[in-house]
Amino acid sequence: MNATLSLTEELIRLDSVTPRDAGCQPRMIERLAALGFTIEVHRHGEVDNFWARRGSSGPVVCFAGHTDVVPTGPLSGWDTHPFEPTRKDGYLFGRGAADMKASLAAFITAIEGFVAEHPDHPGSIALLITSDEEGVAIDGTVRVVDTLEARGEHIDYCIVGEPTSSDVLGDTIKNGRRGSLSGTLTVKGIQGHIAYPQLARNPVHQLAPALAELAAQHWDEGNAHFPPTSFQVSNLHAGTGATNIIPGSCEVRFNFRFSTEQTADSLKTGVQAILDRHGLDYHIDWQLSGNPFLTEPGRLTHCLGAAIENCTGRRPELSTTGGTSDGRFIKRIARELVEFGPVNATIHKLNECVKIDDIETLSLIYRDTLAKLLVD
Repeated sequence: MNATLSLTEELIRLDSVTPRDAGCQPRMIERLAALGFTIEVHRHGEVDNFWARRGSSGPVVCFAGHTDVVPTGPLSGWDTHPFEPTRKDGYLFGRGAADMKASLAAFITAIEGFVAEHPDHPGSIALLITSDEEGVAIDGTVRVVDTLEARGEHIDYCIVGEPTSSDVLGDTIKNGRRGSLSGTLTVKGIQGHIAYPQLARNPVHQLAPALAELAAQHWDEGNAHFPPTSFQVSNLHAGTGATNIIPGSCEVRFNFRFSTEQTADSLKTGVQAILDRHGLDYHIDWQLSGNPFLTEPGRLTHCLGAAIENCTGRRPELSTTGGTSDGRFIKRIARELVEFGPVNATIHKLNECVKIDDIETLSLIYRDTLAKLLVD
């Protein structure tokens, strides 16, 4: 049994449903402390975080990730127990197998192998680990980044272990992510009897033309790194449930996934201009989950790409597709940041799994990348 597979299984057994860590971080910390890392534990609310560093000079190479996992869903839908790692048909099954306990285990064994070979390595190796990535992400990575930024501590190269591969390990590196801006729009009308519309004002009827314009709006063309900005409605609600009442208000929840061609403020202004043009009586509550970020091709993408090719024979492509990640917080203090990890086909699903052979290969890729960044 290889060390990375063994540690992955150990972590899967711990039911760290967000924001619970369930003992994952102490196991990682124990092994890092044995390598001479200085460990800082940052607990905020119900969230466990830690920052670990070996070395005091630059460049600083940081591995970042999360120990929390999403809920299992109905246990009856799983072929095996989600917190009992099971090997079957060349795959390891369990909640968090791909997102992202295999990456966490690979971080540790990659560092152990690298330090054994280079005990006096130049530069610094760091880890930033949270238990609040799958949840609201308020007391997790962002709080640790605030602390590091306040004391002037920065990262040169950061690899976030998110599952980025599409079809096979090593086919995709994420070198950026779109921003995410959500809004809850409430349009006010006047409730009344449906037989007397002249005595009421139907907010659904008023909203419909404005909503159609928002959906049809061409926000931008995107750019070389990002697709065009996308507007999508996720929820729409109005009425009391009765068929003879004109509703007094209508609520719409929507989301923008936006490129670096936009800012949150420019999107807010655009939405409000359309609503005002339609004469609506409305209110919007906005929530910015993260701004877009981008790492241009450079030393980190080159070294990681070369390590992937060395270990798999594949040349990865760079991509900015997908949802948000904690990279949006870390990029504030990281000169270059990418995300790279296992195949993401089963993440958040029932019967989540990762290919067993990929687990050790992932560790070798991280280890080779460390060597290229700090030694070669």
